Amino acid sequence: MTTTWPPQLADLKADMDIPAGASDDAALQACLDAAVTVVQRVRCDVDYRPNPLPDVPVPTPDLVLGTLRLAGRWFTRRRSPEALVTLGELGTARIPSFDPDIERLLQIGRFRGPVFA
Repeated sequence: MTTTWPPQLADLKADMDIPAGASDDAALQACLDAAVTVVQRVRCDVDYRPNPLPDVPVPTPDLVLGTLRLAGRWFTRRRSPEALVTLGELGTARIPSFDPDIERLLQIGRFRGPVFA
């Protein structure tokens, strides 16, 4: 996995263990593009440009990984809009609407530091 911004489709496929020739590239790319947009919006304290300004935070490996995991989560959840997953003989299980590991990687939600207006 590279730590360049924005993460690429190949990075997402590698993180999700999807073979290179899979046919879901359009759906994966749509989820990745949406995740990149959301991360850039909620983490506006980071300079995402190719040539960042000095003394301004740049995307870190955990931010890139969190973006990939967010895109992967959305790709997986698209098959269960009711937030339920069928487990065969075991019945169904509810998929939580948030993932604390992703929030921790992205430093959003309850893992966001204090913000002063």
